[in-house]
Amino acid sequence: MARGKLRIYLGAAPGVGKTYATLSEAHRRVERGTDCVVGFVEHHDRPRTEVMLHGLEQVVRKELEYRGSVFTEMDVDAVLARRPKVALVDELAHTNIPGSRNDKRWQDVEELLAAGIDVISTVNIQHLESLGDVVESITGIRQRETVPDEVVRRADQIELVDMSPPALRRRMAHGNIYKPDKVDAALSNYFRPGNLTALRELALLWVADRVDAYLTEYRSAHQVSKIWGSRERIVVGLTGGPEGRTLIRRAARLAEKGAGGEVLAVYIARSDGLTSASPKELVVQRTLVEDLGGPFHHVIGDDIPTALLDFARGVNATQIVLGVSRRKGWQYVFGPGVGATVARESGPDLDVHLITHDEAGKGRGLPLARSARLGRSRVIWGWLAGVAGPALLTLLLTGVAPEVGLANDRLLYLALTVAAALLGGLYPALASALVGSVLLNWF
Repeated sequence: MARGKLRIYLGAAPGVGKTYATLSEAHRRVERGTDCVVGFVEHHDRPRTEVMLHGLEQVVRKELEYRGSVFTEMDVDAVLARRPKVALVDELAHTNIPGSRNDKRWQDVEELLAAGIDVISTVNIQHLESLGDVVESITGIRQRETVPDEVVRRADQIELVDMSPPALRRRMAHGNIYKPDKVDAALSNYFRPGNLTALRELALLWVADRVDAYLTEYRSAHQVSKIWGSRERIVVGLTGGPEGRTLIRRAARLAEKGAGGEVLAVYIARSDGLTSASPKELVVQRTLVEDLGGPFHHVIGDDIPTALLDFARGVNATQIVLGVSRRKGWQYVFGPGVGATVARESGPDLDVHLITHDEAGKGRGLPLARSARLGRSRVIWGWLAGVAGPALLTLLLTGVAPEVGLANDRLLYLALTVAAALLGGLYPALASALVGSVLLNWF
């Protein structure tokens, strides 16, 4: 048996018209000949909503007694026995009265879906479980009735029922949502303009995030490599240098200019591990980007421009933020640099920002970075082996053992170069090779 399909009308606040939209959809389906019944719809004494129930078949509710009062809940068994094509079930986050078939209404809906019945339901953004703390910080009210986010995300269709805060407050003032004796209290508390604006933005961002997830899944399934700029997604390329903090903050400001913008930081390391990044600085930058709400990625790639562009296209980024090169002017003889290469190969669908910073043109700082990784004492011994070592070896070969021979002399100087490399890294080794070559040729 095929599982039923779930359609949810999502609202930012009570009164935006979710139940009305649900009933309107039910009337449209009935007119098309679809077998549609009302499993549970609460009109809350709203005249226009109550009128919309006319002409729709309603499954009789189940009565339950609790603490001396009688309440009504959806009769799941009756709906299953009736077996309609579509069932309307309002208020997905509702908590059922003790003694009901299930504790939560969304569990009732899961049973209907498992039986092959399509369900149309409603929920407000404040009832999503993951947003409880955020909503409480906005409204000052803790929502007791919640529904797991995964239940809503699994819906086959989610439709946002939107209404501007001024329009919603007018509906409230006209008595279309609450009874007249509750209007003033609602307008001055939960339905304040600031609260409604924040909740509306929360709903829009949540739906946009879900759409973005579907878009990513579609692009992956269809192997789409071209960037689709559905939302601003900014990739910050980090080198582990101190300028990274400046780049992250600048990218965050760029993201704020576009609704729903997102910042992703990426550090690309060579597969051989020979990088100039400071681990402590990378930890600081990771913390900063995560504090700003973005993820940090560590990628392995020997060709940094290619790896960076592949990553950006893989996450459907629209912009890349890089720092102006720290290399000195003479170092450009070895190539145009990462920033220029990325800008040249990015293509028309990916913008590249080169951000100036205090470290620009001061040199790449590789010796310092290697010193930080190898330790100060090792670097000092490396320089001694690379500079003083060839001089001492020359004294020995000229004064003590001049008959060793040129071939063996070369091997001894080469051994010092290897020792300098093992102790102090690249630069002491280069110095050893240069000094040893000069001494070997002179003497």
